[in-house]
Amino acid sequence: MTPLRPGRDVRLVGGIGALAAVLFIALFRFRRIGPIDFWTWLAANIVIVTALAFLADKGYRARLREDLRSGLLMKVTIGLASAGALYAVFAVGRTVAPLVFPFAASGIRRVYALKAGASALRIALLLGLVIGPGEELFWRGFFQEKAGGTTRPGIGFVLAVMLYAAVHLASGNMMLVIAAAVCAVFWGWLYFAFRSPVLNIVSHTLWDLLAFVFLPF
Repeated sequence: MTPLRPGRDVRLVGGIGALAAVLFIALFRFRRIGPIDFWTWLAANIVIVTALAFLADKGYRARLREDLRSGLLMKVTIGLASAGALYAVFAVGRTVAPLVFPFAASGIRRVYALKAGASALRIALLLGLVIGPGEELFWRGFFQEKAGGTTRPGIGFVLAVMLYAAVHLASGNMMLVIAAAVCAVFWGWLYFAFRSPVLNIVSHTLWDLLAFVFLPF
């Protein structure tokens, strides 16, 4: 993990994390603002926090360039395989969850109800070009990386998992919270193991497209 200078830089990372919490809590609580639906609002939030991450971390672009130059084929392969593995976990969970949680079926329906009124093409483009890549650039490549730089890598992983899962509580949908927690642990571990935003972007983006567009549960 890249260490931060004490004081101002630590407060900066904490402040950006707090802003992200506010933005995403509002999103999951209200889901739309007038003509702006959930997907557009989600994409806008991600653009905001990711832009702030790059402004705060002057070395981020250099890290990404190095990440792209080193072992790209292996990273893409692992990213694709990991997306398939996570999708398989959720496929099993889709069968088991209603047997364990009485709220599971309605919770899953509420997740997919977010697609109402939005074209599959627009959702696919936002997921593939903004949401999937941006979430990994912010939550793992910036927040987990830098939170670990202020403490220890394991603490950065825990903090990123907790914040990522916690903002979904505003949805009032426990199935969405559980799904977010599973994803946070999985992609957080993937970043912890490989420290590759590119690998995580491939994994997250493919999983999003499978789960919400091509093979929804």
